[in-house]
Amino acid sequence: MDLQFCRYEKRGHVAYVTIDRPEVLNALNSGTHFELSSIWDDFDADPDLRVAVLTGEGERAFSAGRDLKALAADTAAGQRRPPTGGGGLTHRFDLWKPVIARVNGFALGGGFEMALACDIIVAAEHAEFGLPEPRRGLVAGSLGIHRLPRQAPLKAAMGYLLTGRRFSAQRAYELGLVNEVVPYADLDEAVGRWVADILECAPLSVQATKQAAMLGLHAALPDVAGTETELERRRRASNDAREGPRAFVERRKPQWTGD
Repeated sequence: MDLQFCRYEKRGHVAYVTIDRPEVLNALNSGTHFELSSIWDDFDADPDLRVAVLTGEGERAFSAGRDLKALAADTAAGQRRPPTGGGGLTHRFDLWKPVIARVNGFALGGGFEMALACDIIVAAEHAEFGLPEPRRGLVAGSLGIHRLPRQAPLKAAMGYLLTGRRFSAQRAYELGLVNEVVPYADLDEAVGRWVADILECAPLSVQATKQAAMLGLHAALPDVAGTETELERRRRASNDAREGPRAFVERRKPQWTGD
């Protein structure tokens, strides 16, 4: 894969995705959106990959959002972003493998929207979050205006949406938007713990869990009771569904195959 704005590394069962534009705080131009979309396509299609980590290059920014300097040129060229949304992720509703956001600094605008689209967020203490679009005459159109009120208490979410104010990693943790906050020096270790715990689980169980949770998120409990998703049917019939209980009885670590 020929990449100009991102890096994509595969290490074992883990994909590491890095926005590599530190000179502009990893801001997102059109090329970055499309590269990321191609990366997520590959991640989803690769049966050996079980979890992804998304981050930005350097210590200053996860992503400062839309590259406003490049916006005019992108618009003139007819290139904005792919159908899969900001970072190729915000409008991707069928990616059932887990994605962890490693937030190493500013996560603003489209950068915050990408983080909100991830399943787990681990943030450095100095990270800052916000959707400042109204201060630029814009809106958080990569679903930030919808995801934030769903993931944080409504009044808190509206306060940040309507003012464009930034807030700290600690405040994000208090609101339930971030899973863990650590010193920057400990960020990789903390992310590694989440990755390791996910890899301890059967891949199909993880994916079936994410699919069921996301598809049933806004349904009434009676409507989802007894329903079975496609991935749950696969999991029930899988070798791993037999391997887990067998390994427990035999007091050994399960050997997951993903099928």
